[in-house]
Amino acid sequence: MDYSIENQPLEQLETDCIIVGIYTNQNLSPTAIAIDSAAHQIISNLIERGDIKGKNSETLLVSLIPNSNIERILLVGLGDERKLSYKLYLKALNAAIKAIKNKNFTTVACTLAEIEVLGVDVSLRTRKIVETFNSELYQITANKSIQPPAISLAHLQIVVDTEWNTAANAGLQQGLAISEGIELTKYLSDLAGNICTPTYLAQQAINVAKSVDGLSVNVLEESEMEALGMGALLSVSRGSRQPAKLICLHYQGDDSNSKPIVLVGKGLTFDAGGISLKSSSGMDEMKYDMCGGAAVIGTLQAAAKLKLPLNIIGLVPASENLPDGDANKPGDVVTSMSGKTIEILNTDAEGRLILCDTLTYAERFDPEVVIDLATLTGACLVALGRVPSGLLGNDDALCDDLIQAADTAADSVWRLPLWEEYQEQLKSNFADIANIGGRDAGTITAACFLSRFTKDFRWAHLDIAGTAWKTGANKGATGRPVALLTQYLINCAQKQHG
Repeated sequence: MDYSIENQPLEQLETDCIIVGIYTNQNLSPTAIAIDSAAHQIISNLIERGDIKGKNSETLLVSLIPNSNIERILLVGLGDERKLSYKLYLKALNAAIKAIKNKNFTTVACTLAEIEVLGVDVSLRTRKIVETFNSELYQITANKSIQPPAISLAHLQIVVDTEWNTAANAGLQQGLAISEGIELTKYLSDLAGNICTPTYLAQQAINVAKSVDGLSVNVLEESEMEALGMGALLSVSRGSRQPAKLICLHYQGDDSNSKPIVLVGKGLTFDAGGISLKSSSGMDEMKYDMCGGAAVIGTLQAAAKLKLPLNIIGLVPASENLPDGDANKPGDVVTSMSGKTIEILNTDAEGRLILCDTLTYAERFDPEVVIDLATLTGACLVALGRVPSGLLGNDDALCDDLIQAADTAADSVWRLPLWEEYQEQLKSNFADIANIGGRDAGTITAACFLSRFTKDFRWAHLDIAGTAWKTGANKGATGRPVALLTQYLINCAQKQHG
């Protein structure tokens, strides 16, 4: 879909439908007031009749507009004007697009960027309009021989006053880059495991690098990983007929020798659990075990399209985890790239095995910070549900920066402790470290495991097991945490370059 910023007077605006706001006290947004005045108080009459109260997310489509080029009005409830929070604003945006997406509209004008929201400027309001509409219009169609009906909406006009034009255009550009990164992440994540193999994922990264200036890619093969001593990572791929890949994306946006930000994303393209086989119920969703890797690729694409003045490395260890005669067995001991030996007590705790070698590999880039993201533990879903991603790390400033970015991006996180006492659960009688710490505090002990390989740099870990995809009737990838990570990178660029 195309998006544009529009400043022309209402009488010159040509659109199938215009979206305006109404509050619970029946106050109207500025554009709604102007339309009401020009169209013989049509909105006021509907309010008096009780057709709409203005409750948050309430909608009413008005089809006959006297004395107007505008064919329809969508009234969207915003709730109490004094209590309109960022989350309620986003909820109203979601309601707006759901009310019109299946209508036979080609062009829609949205005026909700003019709505005042505490702490949210017009640039961010514009950006979230783009992100929200683009996300709601996403369709999973790649492998369907019979395509669902196409959505007719092709152009969204974001209407703002001329004085806001520069800020709104900045928000539009950010929204487009982030939305495209989220869409790429969703697309890769939603593909079936027999299609999106490690080799396929590597090829998609190559394609992205070819299509975006400033982005390059190098893919390490198993022989190269073996030469580096990546025994933990390669132990996972032994049970699969698909060779593992280590995808290395490089974005050079800063000509100086500034240290890079390194993003590491778990890329398990299918996880059956290995010898510690998962139950069959819901195992199809284990194609989503590569959502962290897909999000790294999507984030690097977004950063490159925004031409952020940063140096960024994206590392995606990609493998399958399947049962086989050569697969890891419970009780096996493997040697990681760092030299630490690992007792594998559960082969389904494989994500940390491919991540630990990748984290060690990240050291060679002399990173400013390293952030890994992974659908790592079911325990995170139990603890936090599907609202925030789990956040842990060894650096308070880095974690605080990620929390701030999450708040701005409306891509929430919740920090969990990484205390030394939890490290005791990873003791092994037969190796330097066990790959699981027992039932208690599973998300924390998984991060404790990773922390053993991050001693030499500032590091944060995002557990996205509860947020990377939705299950049930609306099953599908969410594209999180692309918005969070891109906002973090935008903030870093602003800090470094003003």
